[in-house]
Amino acid sequence: MAQQTTLDEWSKDAQVDPEVRAHVYSLISALGGGGDDGTYALGDDALLCLKDLRKWLKVADGQLNRRDVARCMAEANIVKGDLLEILAKISPRVTEDKLKHKIAVACLELLVPLTWPFEIDPDTATMNHHRHAAYIQLAQIGYKRAILQFDRARILQTAVRTALPSMAVPSRERTPRDEGIIRIALYFIRNIAMLSPPKNVPFDGDEAEVSRSTTIDVFQDQDIFQVILSVASSISEDFVSQDVVILEILFYLLKGVDADKLFMEEKKLNTKNTEELKMLIQKEKAMLAGYARHAPTRHNRFGTMLWVKRDDDKVSTVSGQDVLGKAQKTIEKMDSNKKWNKPKRPGPKKEKEVENDEFDLPVSLSTSARKSLKDFVEEFLDSSFNPLFLHLRKTIEREAERVEERHRHQFFYLISWFLRAECSRRRTIKQKAADPKDPAVLNAEDESYGLIAEVMNQETFILLNRFMQRAEDEKAWQDLNAGMKCFTQILLTVQEMSESAIEDDQEIAENIQNRIFYEESTHDRVVHILRSYNNQGFGYLDACTELSHVFLRMLERYSKQNVDLQIRSKKRARKVRKAKAQAAGGEDEEDGNVSETQDITEAQRTVTERKFDFTRFSAKFVNQNSVDTFVAFTRYYKELNTEQLKRAHRFFYRVVFKNEMGVLLYRVDILQLFLKMIKGDQGLDPESPCFKEWEEFVRHFFRQVVKRVQEHPELIVEMLFSKIPATIFYLEHGYDREVTVRAPRAPAELEVKPGMEKEDQIGVAVGVLVNQQKSDHLHWVRDILSTAAEERQAWEVADEARKATAANAEGEPAAEKNSEDDQPKAPSIFVKPNNEERRIAMFKDNKLRLLMTLIGFARLGADNDPDAPWVIPSPLSSIDLKSAIDLIRKFEFDPPTYEDGKSAEDFLRSKVTAARSSRQRAEFDDDSDGKSQDEDEDRGEYGLDAPISNPAARKTLKRRRRRSRTPQELDDEERDRRAEVRRKKELEKQAKVKSTMFVHDSDDEWEYDPEKDREFFERENATREATKRSFLKALGYKEPASSKSSSKKRKTDGESKKGRKKRKSVERHEEDEREGNDDVTSLSSGGSSPEEAVIESDEDEEDAMDTPLSSQPVGPSKPTARKPSTVLNEDVDMDDDDDDDDDDNEDAAPVIRRTAARNVRAGFIIDSDSE
Repeated sequence: MAQQTTLDEWSKDAQVDPEVRAHVYSLISALGGGGDDGTYALGDDALLCLKDLRKWLKVADGQLNRRDVARCMAEANIVKGDLLEILAKISPRVTEDKLKHKIAVACLELLVPLTWPFEIDPDTATMNHHRHAAYIQLAQIGYKRAILQFDRARILQTAVRTALPSMAVPSRERTPRDEGIIRIALYFIRNIAMLSPPKNVPFDGDEAEVSRSTTIDVFQDQDIFQVILSVASSISEDFVSQDVVILEILFYLLKGVDADKLFMEEKKLNTKNTEELKMLIQKEKAMLAGYARHAPTRHNRFGTMLWVKRDDDKVSTVSGQDVLGKAQKTIEKMDSNKKWNKPKRPGPKKEKEVENDEFDLPVSLSTSARKSLKDFVEEFLDSSFNPLFLHLRKTIEREAERVEERHRHQFFYLISWFLRAECSRRRTIKQKAADPKDPAVLNAEDESYGLIAEVMNQETFILLNRFMQRAEDEKAWQDLNAGMKCFTQILLTVQEMSESAIEDDQEIAENIQNRIFYEESTHDRVVHILRSYNNQGFGYLDACTELSHVFLRMLERYSKQNVDLQIRSKKRARKVRKAKAQAAGGEDEEDGNVSETQDITEAQRTVTERKFDFTRFSAKFVNQNSVDTFVAFTRYYKELNTEQLKRAHRFFYRVVFKNEMGVLLYRVDILQLFLKMIKGDQGLDPESPCFKEWEEFVRHFFRQVVKRVQEHPELIVEMLFSKIPATIFYLEHGYDREVTVRAPRAPAELEVKPGMEKEDQIGVAVGVLVNQQKSDHLHWVRDILSTAAEERQAWEVADEARKATAANAEGEPAAEKNSEDDQPKAPSIFVKPNNEERRIAMFKDNKLRLLMTLIGFARLGADNDPDAPWVIPSPLSSIDLKSAIDLIRKFEFDPPTYEDGKSAEDFLRSKVTAARSSRQRAEFDDDSDGKSQDEDEDRGEYGLDAPISNPAARKTLKRRRRRSRTPQELDDEERDRRAEVRRKKELEKQAKVKSTMFVHDSDDEWEYDPEKDREFFERENATREATKRSFLKALGYKEPASSKSSSKKRKTDGESKKGRKKRKSVERHEEDEREGNDDVTSLSSGGSSPEEAVIESDEDEEDAMDTPLSSQPVGPSKPTARKPSTVLNEDVDMDDDDDDDDDDNEDAAPVIRRTAARNVRAGFIIDSDSE
């Protein structure tokens, strides 16, 4: 019922348009009022009035973006005076009477926008928003109090009953109106859970009436928790679009609630609350004791003012008698009075986080609310957690329209909250089961982690990593805070799963840890979050320090259990490839016909596995930014609990003693903080559980600082500044780090694929530069060629003139004497870049270098020398240079086109890659035919390895070889198996060979020619005699005259190849026998010395070994007078084991060695075939 005011009062109020106020007040008056029986009586057109009010609210406040109608309704007290009364009156029969159901829906359509939390959007806010904000916010708190405390009806239950007919309809049969009614009812519950007293507006009412505890009690009393459980458990079947509304209701009910206390037993909770109270009392006593030391007494209540003269002759004024005691107190008083006026820098204003989304502030609950919420959370975990969060994850992944930005961080915060609640519940159950006095028994369902399985899978981890990376990139610190809390709680849950008594849970925990720790990007993200803290608030600071602490501790434990832990790195692969390529001198260079953008993209996609080194990873945490983050966290030591203090202590202990990087803490403010915590007036409580640990650490740390200062007095100066890596290295080693500058490296040399003419190759190079939008390089090359052509043409004209002058002066014969080599050559023309960018391109751009090489330019100096000059060599004439200019101009404005849609880049390849491919192809052709190295002989035209005459078969073999070139990694067993298969196949092949290798009719192919044989033997005898004379001359013996005429020996050719024709005629046999007999006779009777006899005999032996069996002497011979033992005491032994060296040893002098035992028959030396 509207307040009775006059039109004059309306006109004087400038806050709202009088016309708008008149219309709204008239509609509110027509709704109804008090009846004769004292109850609320509806007006005749109450439903139409409700609809008109909704239109006014929608048009004026929604479309026109004013807040006048909401302000008028708040002033008229429409919620408590009219809407709640109407709902209370029609509540008993709201589901039976259609008219009453429509009126109830209309009331809800007004209540939802009126209770929607008021937020000011800086982009769309108007003057009216700021003018009405405080009034509307306080009015909404009044709405919430009226709804929760309404005694004549259960308003929230009535709203749910209004939506029950629509909920009963199957999901596929619901109309849009049914979906709207369900959504309105749930949003009304959401608004009641969401509303809280504003921080920037004074609130005179009792906050307990609208507190979280009261809301939870009302939800429990009006069965709202059961509605939430019903909708959440069937979220993917009967309810689809209501998932985000349930998410928001849960978020605003649970944010800030301590899950550990929620599941704590009553006795332990009372004990913990008592300990917290004692701790607060101790802090208060310590504060009062510190103040009492210098508190004023009745004798010194008079005011005091001091002037402190500083070093720069300036005077500071300090007031108060507490500064008279010590100089340190005076300085501290001065520091406490200092104010820093931070300069205002231009830039976009940072948006403040919405107060309703703040989840770091703790909320205390009453005993009844804690019990009700505990029962609800247990039922939710048992029945609704998995289906709801599975559906929400899929909805967020597909980015549905109903999903807003705030829903993502609410989703991850609730995951962390419920995981923590589940862990607390399991600990409580285990403690009860372990207590012999407690009748509770631990069953298999309590042991299993299946109730939270849907948020412990890989899909959730991927979504979480993506969410954290996006929040970090966009600097959405509230979202990143929620992501860090979720990730931390997942790690803690996995740790508890690994300690479970069920083997399946242990295996799942092992698998999850392996997946989390496998990605190096996750490691780097944790390190970067810790380093990048910059005053994002205490909640963010607590979350990032807890995440780094838990992650580092669990990773250290897991790496110790898994010594061979492998991680996937995306950056190291490119660095290693570069290092290998540099070591190989560019042999392993990648193809050069890719652009720089493609190269970077490929480098980002390349991943590799490497062994994890925890020492190297932990060193990433030990830097100045990480230390600053934990120092900022430690400055809140008065408000930190025992667990948080231990977290900071563990980090500093790791820095100073484990990593031995205490130099990072050698800073004045850090030393002062540690000293104040232990020895200061407002330090840590000596009775605190972690005080002794901090005291021990600080004592050892200061002892180390004093020792280092004595060793390095310059450290006193460095204590004023943060430490950069160069300073840290110098303080640790006493000298500066040597920085090695890597020499620049030339790109991969390109070439045009073979099969093109020179003109077409230049067209390809020009086309590549045009496609890559490097026409400025072409213009520069044309200018260089134009200048060089003019200079070369001028030299050519001058050279022709010089030649003509010389010819006229010396005459024609003198001019002909000068050879072509004596003619002067044109001087080389240096190619000079026109700017620094061009100079770098001449070294780095392999496409430009290809064009310059094709034109004929030459590069002097080393390949990796960036300053090596380019020249136009002497052989290039002015005509060549002009033709190059014409070609460049032609292909620049009319680029060539190729078949099959190919571009110019498709015809480029790397020289190194092409050379390596050809070399591998040659090696493959030599080694991959299944034959060993000693199987090069021809097996005849019918052999298995005969040449393939069929072109189709040859192509098939080439394709098979090309496929077989693909490298495959084989283990030892597979390699041995393939070797055995090849050996058996080779044996079978050898057994089948029946070719002309073994059957060869040489007699049919050979034709006898006595003239050719005579000429051949004459040449052989002459060569043998010349060799003998040179050998004897080298030994110092004189050649006897008789030996020249009587001794005619046949020199063996020493060839043992299989294709040589055999001489089988009877005439050749008789001639060989006669020559053999003459040689032996001359050696036994007419030799001039025993040495000659030895040499001649060995030559005969060699001839006997290399001559075919059919040509060896078989007839009787005359015996010699000399005994074999006295004639043959040394022999010339030629190495006949190596047949491949026979050609090389044919004309070489024999080597004298001790002879072996010979078979002697009738004075002749007989050698068997086996020798």
